[in-house]
Amino acid sequence: MRNRSEQPGPPAAESPWNEIVPGLWLGGHEFRERASGRVRLAVVHDEFDLVQSLVRRPGYGPDPGVEHHVWPVPDGPLDGTQLAGVMRLARAVNEALDAGRRVLVRGDLGYNRSGLVVAQALVLRERGAEEAVRLIRARRSAWALHNELFVEYLRAGLSTVRLLEELAE
Repeated sequence: MRNRSEQPGPPAAESPWNEIVPGLWLGGHEFRERASGRVRLAVVHDEFDLVQSLVRRPGYGPDPGVEHHVWPVPDGPLDGTQLAGVMRLARAVNEALDAGRRVLVRGDLGYNRSGLVVAQALVLRERGAEEAVRLIRARRSAWALHNELFVEYLRAGLSTVRLLEELAE
């Protein structure tokens, strides 16, 4: 029996980013081109008003003048500071959406880290955690939020998880 680290990772998405709700896009730093099957770089130029990158990769944009927040988040257990960052990013997403801005949240492949921020933004917009996860998977990929720990964080509530994490330290 193979363990998870020996299994191949999820495939790259078929598009650089997907619109989850009007104005809110979820994506990654690479994608697999449908026609050729080649993995391509997902470089952002000026398609969005705000870009949030949860993985730092130089040369992937956005263009100068586009607001860009970078907050590296691991694809695993998060500490209190990382959870606070995810919550802050989700609030910034909603502030931008309320102002009519186009927002991209991106991680490595655009499944887990970015899915967590987008799902939290949706939860703050009065969608339940289960509905947010279903919507993201339907619009981005069945692979979205395959990190079950992140789904459990959403179900419990990020502020609750953060409080429990800080109490455990």
